[in-house]
Amino acid sequence: MTDDRGSRERPSSKDNAVKRPSRPSTPTPLPVPTVTKPALTEEEVEKKSTAIIEEYVQINDLKEALQCVQEMASTDLLFVFVRNGLESTLERSTLARERMGLLLQRLVQNSTLPPQQYYKGLQEILEAAEDMSIDVPHIWQYLAQLLAPMLHEGGIPMAPLFREITKPLIPLGQAGVLLVHILLVLCKAMSHKKVGAMWQEAGLSWKDFLPADQDINKFVTEKNVEFTLVQEAEAAGPGALSPAQLSQGLEQLLKDKADNQSILDWVEANLDEEQTSSNEFVRALMTCVCRSAIYESPNKVEAKQMGRLAEVLQKYLNTEHKELQALYALQALMVELEQPANLLRMFFDALYDEDVIKEETFDKWGSSKDPAEQQGKGVALKSVTNFFTWLREADIESDNS
Repeated sequence: MTDDRGSRERPSSKDNAVKRPSRPSTPTPLPVPTVTKPALTEEEVEKKSTAIIEEYVQINDLKEALQCVQEMASTDLLFVFVRNGLESTLERSTLARERMGLLLQRLVQNSTLPPQQYYKGLQEILEAAEDMSIDVPHIWQYLAQLLAPMLHEGGIPMAPLFREITKPLIPLGQAGVLLVHILLVLCKAMSHKKVGAMWQEAGLSWKDFLPADQDINKFVTEKNVEFTLVQEAEAAGPGALSPAQLSQGLEQLLKDKADNQSILDWVEANLDEEQTSSNEFVRALMTCVCRSAIYESPNKVEAKQMGRLAEVLQKYLNTEHKELQALYALQALMVELEQPANLLRMFFDALYDEDVIKEETFDKWGSSKDPAEQQGKGVALKSVTNFFTWLREADIESDNS
């Protein structure tokens, strides 16, 4: 019997494989058509700008205003927003102009507003400023209040800003006038030394902005901007402020509603680390801040003001000793004001709520027998009895929870 196994071909595994039904191919999804918003016209940007600016100037919601400008998505037409903002606030209050200036600075800082759009928005009003001064005598001061915020950190550096905004003014002989006003507005938010340093670092010279036949030294002296000259900028330095000058400088900053960064810049420019650690500085700062928060002859504490300035206090009241010195200063202020009812209690509440003074420091103040700090202490302690009672009850509740 012949073995024919070798003569038969073995079917390949491929032949025996069970063919699976092919998976139906997934149809390629059709692209969803994107709906592109039509670009805003100049007239529409003008209308939206007016609404945004009016609401912002009235309620001061900076975050909302920034978002609304971004949502317009009209970068190439933002000069309309700038122009509208300047024109609509030029003859309003100082506060309105400062707010508008700050909004424009923040728009540049977060890259929403290109500097060229800012300059374009300024051009029309700068070109007309000299003629407008007949009807608006303080126009240079008003423009300075609108422009100065742009020089704060994150805005446009001094050199390009000053060179650009003076282009239409140099032929009219008005460039120096505007720059003087801007520099003096800046000096309300920071020291003369810092502003002078900014001028020097920018490589600016008055001869570039004044008529060729104008006496620069005479101009600088008459306009009180000597700090822009090299020798003046170098001569100024920390450590020259007396306690009275220190208090006066802080009070002016608070009166002008300078923001926290401007206050910190001013302190840094005028005082060294040793001075900012001194009892005198801590007391002066606390007194000025608290005085600025008193209103209604003096019966109430403006909690919003204390909240706004808490960051400044926290920076310099960074030890228990400094916190205690601050409470002594507040006690002395109450004596000066003849111990208004409930005022100290309101301050204690605000300082505790804003994490400026710790509970342990309040206790230390309450138990202090320092003979130098006894004036008005008895009345002060009595006025805050309920505050300490509340602290104790809060501690008990915390322990039991």
